[in-house]
Amino acid sequence: MRVRDVDKEKLVIKTAIDQIVRDGFQGFSMNKLAKACSISVGTLYIYYKDKDDLIQKIGAIIALKFFTSTVKNFSSEMSFEEGLWRQWENRANFTMKYPKEVAFFEIIKHSPHSDTILASIKEFAEFRKIMNEFMDNGLRNKELVPMTFEAFWSVAYGPLYTLLNMHTEGKSMGGKPFKLTKEIMKEAFKGTIKGLKP
Repeated sequence: MRVRDVDKEKLVIKTAIDQIVRDGFQGFSMNKLAKACSISVGTLYIYYKDKDDLIQKIGAIIALKFFTSTVKNFSSEMSFEEGLWRQWENRANFTMKYPKEVAFFEIIKHSPHSDTILASIKEFAEFRKIMNEFMDNGLRNKELVPMTFEAFWSVAYGPLYTLLNMHTEGKSMGGKPFKLTKEIMKEAFKGTIKGLKP
């Protein structure tokens, strides 16, 4: 039995992310991946059963990294404003540090792989529990106006992700050069808090 090569596996993961972000699922194949990594297709099957297994395993690695970083120094017991700002900081830091992984996960999120990936991560249930408790505490403490989860998510995180998309593209509306700063993030956050607080 052949032994797993950790460096080779890291190269496969990085290259697969690059290819899927660039070409989407349609332009991605195990043959193209093997060629780009200068390995045989047979070597890929040491690590993965098939293309779907590869996509799902890489998706799970990224999702776990994201969930872990999102709850760093965060508690559902924080005041609503403090906790939401920590969420913004954590999500922004992750997106800026791992732009390719985030782009990859955005593609995965809107695919049939999404449910399989989330079901495979036991930490996802804990992440959802923490986030639900945070929202419930905000409501109970009258720091948050009652709204559906979807409306809450749109108002609470939509502005942040719009700014992060512009930052990743390097331009704002009309093609003006753009780089996200803490000051701009704070400005958008103040408007978000106004829309969420009673």
